[in-house]
Amino acid sequence: MIQVGDMAPDFTLPRDGGDTVTLSALRPSKVVLYFYPKDDTSGCTKQAIAFTEQLQDFRDEGCEVIGVSKDTVAKHDKFRTKHELGIILASDAESDVCEQYGVWKEKSMYGKTYMGIERSTFLIGSDGKLLQEWRKVRVPGHVDAVLEAVRSE
Repeated sequence: MIQVGDMAPDFTLPRDGGDTVTLSALRPSKVVLYFYPKDDTSGCTKQAIAFTEQLQDFRDEGCEVIGVSKDTVAKHDKFRTKHELGIILASDAESDVCEQYGVWKEKSMYGKTYMGIERSTFLIGSDGKLLQEWRKVRVPGHVDAVLEAVRSE
């Protein structure tokens, strides 16, 4: 599993709008890469809106924000339009990137176990190395904490 100081695993994924996003192509920008379970659910919507509301602050620090889930590009497009999101939404339908970042986990709800994305965020430096990570994220206050970390790096 990736650790702070490691090179962040590179990827190219389909993204909202029908294009692709490649992590290494964003250098020398820093990147906030966050993984979330599902478009248009309560916590995921709050998180995406919070990142969008502060997107200009991230960009002022030379940082891009990418949200990743297993949802299709079509679902991402609907989610983006419905909530007027400004962040990049990438589709990892096969869970390859989720597995590289160690966020594809066994979860349980109502006594049933299933595989799903553990809400996690990674701050990747302009050199492509992992600077910080947040796992098992709780949405309230999280975007502020990530922005503070971006400002301090």
